[in-house]
Amino acid sequence: MIAFLKKLRQAYGDLKLQTKITIVLMIAVTVPVLLVGILFYGRFYNMVISDTIRQEQDASAQTAPLIENNIQNILDAYHQITELDFYKTLFHKPVNAPSQLLLAPAEAREFCQKADSLIDGKTITGIQIYMDFPYDSVSLFQDAQTKDYFVPMSLAHGTYWYGIFQGTGKPELYCPPFYLGEREKNTFGDMAYIASTTFYYQGYAYPAYIALYSSTEQLTEILKDNLTLKGSISYIINDRESIVASSDSSGAGIYYLDYAVIQDSFMASNGFIEREILGQKFYAGFYHIRHPGWFMVTVLPANALIHQGNLLMFQYILLYLGMLILTSIMAHSLAHSVTNRLSSIISQMNQIRHGTPVPMDSPIYHDEVGDLIDTYNYMTRKMEQLMEDQRKSAEELRIAEFNSLQAQINPHFLYNTMDMINWMALQGQTSEISNAVQRLSRFYKLTLSRKNSISTIGDEEEHVSIYLQIQNMRYHNSISFISDIPDELTEYQIPKLTLQPVIENSVLHGILEKDSKSGTILLTGWMEDQDIVLLISDDGVGIPPEKLTDIISGTETVSGKGTNIAVYNTHRRLQILYGSSYGLSYTSQPGQGTEVQIRIPAIK
Repeated sequence: MIAFLKKLRQAYGDLKLQTKITIVLMIAVTVPVLLVGILFYGRFYNMVISDTIRQEQDASAQTAPLIENNIQNILDAYHQITELDFYKTLFHKPVNAPSQLLLAPAEAREFCQKADSLIDGKTITGIQIYMDFPYDSVSLFQDAQTKDYFVPMSLAHGTYWYGIFQGTGKPELYCPPFYLGEREKNTFGDMAYIASTTFYYQGYAYPAYIALYSSTEQLTEILKDNLTLKGSISYIINDRESIVASSDSSGAGIYYLDYAVIQDSFMASNGFIEREILGQKFYAGFYHIRHPGWFMVTVLPANALIHQGNLLMFQYILLYLGMLILTSIMAHSLAHSVTNRLSSIISQMNQIRHGTPVPMDSPIYHDEVGDLIDTYNYMTRKMEQLMEDQRKSAEELRIAEFNSLQAQINPHFLYNTMDMINWMALQGQTSEISNAVQRLSRFYKLTLSRKNSISTIGDEEEHVSIYLQIQNMRYHNSISFISDIPDELTEYQIPKLTLQPVIENSVLHGILEKDSKSGTILLTGWMEDQDIVLLISDDGVGIPPEKLTDIISGTETVSGKGTNIAVYNTHRRLQILYGSSYGLSYTSQPGQGTEVQIRIPAIK
């Protein structure tokens, strides 16, 4: 008997967790449902709920297009304004003088007339264009035709919508009441559609915002008309967790649902979910307002739905209590077989907070919890492997950066420069000595500053320019340097000492190996998709094909040539930092010159 019980316990323990739960739920749920089904309560209750939900879905399907149409009317008004010649000229062409800000009076008059016609007091209750430059210098702010629509940006400072634009860079924003300032709500309306644009004045770009104000009353009336069940509530929520409008503001606060919860439920529950707040069950239905990314939420309190079934509910309470006791006993047995092992897993996982994860002993039972323990042990081993790989990668990157910087700071360059300065001193060339020392100081200041290993393309351009100036002092201005990097690229990031080893290679192994000891180096760059490509070309002696691939692969470093080591380390460092698709690539024609492309990601 004891042996049989042990076998039975082992068999039960080896059952899949899903099988265990199925057995318990079949006993706990099937019997009550059968008893309820005898008196048709379940059918009646489900019919009440299903019919009410269907009615609300039909009402929402008819209401949501009305809200979308309201939004579309506002967008149409915005597009009508932006298509006017006055608007296009003002915001799409540079303005140099304050007198130009009124542009053609006829166009300004047409703009104001159009704006006046769009303000109907219902869909559009006001229009304002905020512009960012001195108040006294702009006639738009004082002229009788335009002063009602053009205002300084200072009036927007302190509003919530202005902070959102500054923080996120959004091109447009639909603003509920609390996004707006008191001046806007008191004068124009408690809702707004605001779009950002740019104004070019006297060579500078200034931000500007066009705001079309409206009232929440129109949306509130639409939402109230959507409700078919007494006690239900409807509201609109945006993607910043703000309630745009509601049929009942206090009710919307009570039955508030997060935007993320609504979005997930909308995709997974056919538009309706069941929830509980403050001990009260309710049903929530959703409809997506596509263009602004809003959701319309309709809340149906369960009390209103089950009121008609309350009398039948009492008849089944006593029967359900008996089944509940049985269910509780079986649920306790199930929980006991699962929670002890789950608790041990949780305890083991909590150790991760204080150190590295430690594998558990192999499980006795091989149900889902046993599989979870096996998976946890596998995950622990993988994490240890990944942590070790990460440590190796970090060490490899550190060594590569160190070797790269060490190889690129060529001591011979410093020795030769100091010899040149000594010769100048013997010759009494004091101004040339001062110039050389200043350039050498700036060169090593840019080279040795280790506060940040990332520089800008502009600083790197200055660094190689100083390097070539010093070399030209040694070699009698035999090297011409042309830099043609667009200004918009100079603020992008680049690892320190990326250009200098390539330029040094061009000088020492390209130009100075020519018979004439003279030549030209060109530095340029451009944006290519999401990358920046820098091109360094020279008209030196070139590189033989059999040595071309050795420079990047590192094979040539065994020769002991410091510049080749620096070039290889530079290429390796870029690949470690950004990936294998970045780094250096060489093309060369012996006797004609060499081109080097440096590809890095565009990061400001």
